[in-house]
Amino acid sequence: MTAVRVALFVLGVGFLFATLRIVVQFLRYRSLRQSALVTWPVETPATYPWLLALGVVAGILVFIKLVVQQQPPQRAFGEGMMLLYYAYAVPLRMKIGCGLFADGIWTDAGYIPYAKIGGLSWREGKTIKLVITYRLRSIARSLTVPRDHYAEVRRFLRDKIAAHDIHFTGKTLDLGGDDRDHI
Repeated sequence: MTAVRVALFVLGVGFLFATLRIVVQFLRYRSLRQSALVTWPVETPATYPWLLALGVVAGILVFIKLVVQQQPPQRAFGEGMMLLYYAYAVPLRMKIGCGLFADGIWTDAGYIPYAKIGGLSWREGKTIKLVITYRLRSIARSLTVPRDHYAEVRRFLRDKIAAHDIHFTGKTLDLGGDDRDHI
């Protein structure tokens, strides 16, 4: 094998795992969809047309290798996995709605059950982000919250904390005040 074939094979394996991860997330989202409380569609990234264009380019490369050059299918593995990822998995990921569910939060990177949340914090700027830390791991995930859902999400999380559905480890993080603070 040449260095280019090895590199394309390794890239193909990486894209295969990334595609499988998105498929598993989508299947989990479909099973949780009935328990959605407050959700919104994922914001389409500015690079989305370019990602789809990469899928088209990968499809053209697969076509050239398989049909024009009549190479064996294993030689188009890397490009085929890129085609699957950019043309199918990326649009599939855009169908997963983020937000609050009965048993957890779907962040920008995946689902976190309330029982696994160790801390919450808001980052307000150009966009509003809820930063979520795991209880037992030092990993943080973020959830971009649209401005029209901001107050509703804050109230819901404060109610979950008050009902002890979310237990903080160590120092709790500030979710900001609301009208209940003045009663």
